[in-house]
Amino acid sequence: MKNYVVKGTFKAGQKWEKFTKNIESQNEKNAQEKAYSIFGSKHSIKRSLINIDSIIEA
Repeated sequence: MKNYVVKGTFKAGQKWEKFTKNIESQNEKNAQEKAYSIFGSKHSIKRSLINIDSIIEA
């Protein structure tokens, strides 16, 4: 498994909050899906309210 750093923003109320998340995954696509899943479950927000700017292998 590789480590990826996912950076982006998500909508929290009326404003957009920045985030940086370290995710262990097999590839970039799975890391992106895992980021959507984590933010959706923890913050109860839809995928359309999450913008991923970059995914970099760490």
